[in-house]
Amino acid sequence: MQISQLIADRAGSDIITCDAGTPVKDVVAMLASKRIGALPVMQGGQIAGIFSERDLIYRMADEGSACLDKTVGEVMTAPAITVDKSAKVIEALALMTRRRIRHLPVVDGNAMCGFISIGDLVKSRIDEVENEAEAMRNYIQTV
Repeated sequence: MQISQLIADRAGSDIITCDAGTPVKDVVAMLASKRIGALPVMQGGQIAGIFSERDLIYRMADEGSACLDKTVGEVMTAPAITVDKSAKVIEALALMTRRRIRHLPVVDGNAMCGFISIGDLVKSRIDEVENEAEAMRNYIQTV
């Protein structure tokens, strides 16, 4: 299955993003209110990076609460690792495992068209394996 199939029913306008100039404390409040772990950081209409719970924890450990007064552009993980919408789910899973990340912006050329988590990919893969197993059971019963 391709990533494009996974995000086909999602509206690009539903992606929660922030601008690189947004204060960290505002983005932390956004993550908490939306109950999400990360979001793409935009600058000039392009993906500048990713801000996640990990970024906050690492900065809090190093700088204490002073990091909350910085802009998210100063503390985000950059550049963002992205995946093309034509990539296969298994390729995206391998990328996330290799790079030890849990969120990926999905791009179509230079434009972001989705944002996926490792949970999205694992669920997709489990569904695929269950469908294959059911097809095998059906085939075996007809032989």
